[in-house]
Order: sequence, then C-alpha cells, then structure tokens
Amino acid sequence: MKKPAPILPISRMEMDDLGWEACDIILITGDAYVDHPSFGTALIGRYLEGLGYRVGIIPQPDIRGSEDFLRLGVPGLFVGISSGAMDSMVNHYTSLKRIRSDDAYSEGGKPGKRPDRAVLKYVNMVQKTMPGVPVVIGGIEASMRRLSHFDFWSEKVRKSILLDSKARILIYGMGEKAVGEIADRISAGSDLKGIQGTAIYMSSKAFSDSDISEYLELPSHEEVVRSPQAFMEMTRLIERESNPWSGSTLIQKADNRTIVVYPPQHPLSTVEMDRVYDLPFSRKPHPVYRGEIPAFRMIRNSITVVRGCAGGCSFCALGLHQGRAISSRSIESVLREVRKLKLEEYFRGTVTDLGGPTANLYGMGCIDANAEKKCKRSSCLYPEICPNFRTDHGPYLSLLDSVSRIEGVSNVFVSSGIRYDVALRDLRFIETLAANHVSGLLKIAPEHFSREVLKLMRKPDPDLFRNFKDLFEKYSEKVGKKQYIEPYILAAFPGCGMNQMHVTASELSRQNMRPEKVQIFLPTPMTMATAMYFTCLHPDTEESIYVARKPSSRKRQLACLPGHS
Repeated sequence: MKKPAPILPISRMEMDDLGWEACDIILITGDAYVDHPSFGTALIGRYLEGLGYRVGIIPQPDIRGSEDFLRLGVPGLFVGISSGAMDSMVNHYTSLKRIRSDDAYSEGGKPGKRPDRAVLKYVNMVQKTMPGVPVVIGGIEASMRRLSHFDFWSEKVRKSILLDSKARILIYGMGEKAVGEIADRISAGSDLKGIQGTAIYMSSKAFSDSDISEYLELPSHEEVVRSPQAFMEMTRLIERESNPWSGSTLIQKADNRTIVVYPPQHPLSTVEMDRVYDLPFSRKPHPVYRGEIPAFRMIRNSITVVRGCAGGCSFCALGLHQGRAISSRSIESVLREVRKLKLEEYFRGTVTDLGGPTANLYGMGCIDANAEKKCKRSSCLYPEICPNFRTDHGPYLSLLDSVSRIEGVSNVFVSSGIRYDVALRDLRFIETLAANHVSGLLKIAPEHFSREVLKLMRKPDPDLFRNFKDLFEKYSEKVGKKQYIEPYILAAFPGCGMNQMHVTASELSRQNMRPEKVQIFLPTPMTMATAMYFTCLHPDTEESIYVARKPSSRKRQLACLPGHS
C-alpha cells in the first residue's frame, strides 16, 4: 500500500514531490479543496487513495481556457466531476432568482469561482482537452438530475444530465462503493454496466439488444414534458423504487436514447463508515489558500456521526441522495476523530456538532431487516413513525456522554437538525439535550403550522412541535438556563396561500418566536415538492393545488411573518 499523501496534489509540483509521473484519477470540483471528511471531493479522493490509486484534485478550474484542466496532465483511468457540495444553480441564485453575493465554499467567500451548470461546463472542457478519457459525474448536481427533471432556473423540463453531458457514467448518492467499483473495472478493462448507485445511457437499439431484462419503465422524457400527470407519476415511481435492496432498475427513453438507472447502493455498514472517516484527512484547506473558506470555518469543529435521512420530507433532496436507511459510526471511531480534532490549533474545547442530516437519528433504523428490504414507504416517520423504526436515543446519549468525557473537551453541542417527533418518544434525550448540549439556541425546523401544508411537506403535526417546545423550556428552566428555539420556516410552499401563511404567522406570534431562518421555497430537481410546484397537482389525489409562482406572491408570503415585513 502506498503511503498516503499529506494532502492530495493540485499541482504538477506536488505530484513531483510525491514521485508521481501521472495520476490514476483526477477529481474536478466547483469547491475550494478542503481536505476534510465533510467535503465530498476530499472524501472520495481519500477513499480512492485508500484503494491504492493516485488521486489528484483540480478545484474550481477556469473554464475560459485549457490550462487549469491540464495542470495535472492526463489521468490513467478517468476524470471525476462534481459541481461541489451544492448544486451550482442553488449556489448562485436565490429562490427569487437573484444572484447571491457570496459563496461559502470559495476562498474569502467570493462568488464567481464556478460556472452556472458547472457539471456540464466541466465535462465539456475535459472532453475538449482530454479526448477519449472516461468521464464520471457525481455529487448533488448530477445525482438529482439523473432523470428528466424540472429546472426552476430555465422554467422547463430538462433531460437527464447524462444525455446533455455525454459523460460515460453517473454516480448518484454518496458514491464511495460505486466509485471504487468503477475505478477497479476501468483498471481491468471491464464494462460499467450493472453497478448499483449509477446510471448509464445507450441508444434505444443497443438497449433492445442488451441483456437488461428486468426493469421498470418510467414515462418518457417527451411524455413528462407534455403531461403534468406523467411527470407526477415519474416522480412517484422514483421515490417508490429508492430501496437499495428491492428497488427496480429504472429506464427512461428520451428521443432515440435510453437512460438506465440501477438501484441505489447499499448503505455503508458501521464498519465501512468507520473506515471512511478514519482515512488520513489533514482536516485543513489546501495550503495554497490564504483567505478563509467560510464553509470550513462553519464545520471545522463538528463531527459527522450519521448518514441518511428517514424523514422523507417532500422538499428535501437528502433522502433521494443519501438514502432513507440510517448509517451510524461507532462510538470508538467518533472518539478517535475528536482526539484528532483536539490537536488542531483552531480547536478551543467546543465540539460544535455531533450530527448529520438529522442528529438524533444516530443509532436508529429499522428493527426488522426483512421488512426493511421490502419496504416501499417514502418516509419512516410520516404520516406516523413506523412501528419497525427504532426510537431509543440510548446510543446517541452514550455518544454525547463519551465525547463529553474526553479531557480537553469542555462543550459538546447538537447543531444539526433534530426530529422532535422522534425525540418525544424518549424524554431522556430532551432533558439531557436541554441540560448539556445546547449553546443557547436550538435550531428546529417545524417549517410551517398549517396542517394542510404540513401534510404536503410530510412534516409532523404542529401539536408535536408545541409539546417539544414546552418540554425543552421546562427542562431548560429546571437547570437554570435561558434557552430558546430558533424555528426554520418555509414560505410559498406548493399548496400554501396567504391564509396558510397567516396561520403560521399567528402561531409564531403566539409562541413569541421571531424566526431569523425563513426561506422562500426553492424548487430543486427531482423532489416531490418540485413536482408539485411544476404540475400544480396534489401528489396523492392529483387534484389541483395553488402554487405561488410570481415573485410578488412569494415575497408577500414571506412578508407576513414576524420580523420579515
């Protein structure tokens, strides 16, 4: 096994220092390069390095010329391309389509370091500068555009990004297992068919001649462009078939080509999660950067302990990207990372988060493995918490306690979102949270207080939020702390009109809460909420629903909330 690089190279000089004539794999990203497990390109790069491959990274290349793309030479196996931690269009534009003034994933927070539709632009440049080199696309931008999707920024239904980019293969989801298998197959000269967590395309004739015999055919691209009902049906089928154990291979025809999406990758086991997060990250931005990278500052003292989201909220891409199954690290692995964190000059004794998509789902999941492998639910928690879903917070409480006992750690906070409906099943957690693990403000996302809108969101009944808030305040008072809940609210959600927003505004006033974190709904590709926005259809009944489309209507909903007039 090769000795790991102190940091993965981004220049020819660094390759020379490592004694490399060429890279096996080059990863191109729209983010600055931070060698930390919270940054996807670093995580994939270190994972591939751990398999024995020489991996270089090209962060934020300038698409106006070929120089940046050729700085590491031509790789022996493939080029992997991602827009970065965020979809490039979400990164650039607000929900009112205004240009954002900053970019948290760039040096100094300065915008303009990545292009619009970064994946397409990067693939185009690689195909020009490195003809014949296989191109693999992944990350959130590619993942959520793997099939026909509504594009909010152009107000039209676009084809799969595979067809627009002509990349060799697309990885969706977190991607470690898939990218490792792709590297091994390309190295061996094998084809790339049948890899879970990937999508490929071929001509319709080639598909007819292929050995793919078991599949579920989605409405074609032409059908979903023409028919809102077909678009909604496509979205329902994608959700239904997202189980990695029993999901179908999906196909979708577009003009004379066929997209083939294999079932999702199996979630990482605890042992596999530990192995990934034990990789030799330097936990720092590349030394080339002199200015601060805001996203790194935000997460540098936090630890990812859990993956996946069982909530299935209709507006959230996490379930479709990371998967609904929960993967948790062992306590020993987390403790090893905290001890490494203690050695960093920026650590001052506070672990700002032990979390993930939903912090208090750590150690949870389905208690019936056979049922889980057959399950077609879009959510483990809605409309009610599934009786097979474990809600015991014991593992997470043990984790919080174990990290708190490390010498030199003075505070351990929970800053990721939590599911208050699940927390209400274990009052020990709420009491311990209030007593020891909140910095003064607890971030909670009720999202709304109108029951009809919450049903469309697949979020818990507002009474559960009220119950949680009452208990949190009671337990805070018990230990003599003044602590507050900071609610996240969504305005202009599909199905929400002014009457529904006034319900939310009234509840916030009654609870004496002035939310700072209020967002106007942003339709991102592939989610059920975006399908509702585009089609104006209820996802279950296909009855018409109201959708606030005009910027003035969307702003008016925001303005009725306390503190946002």
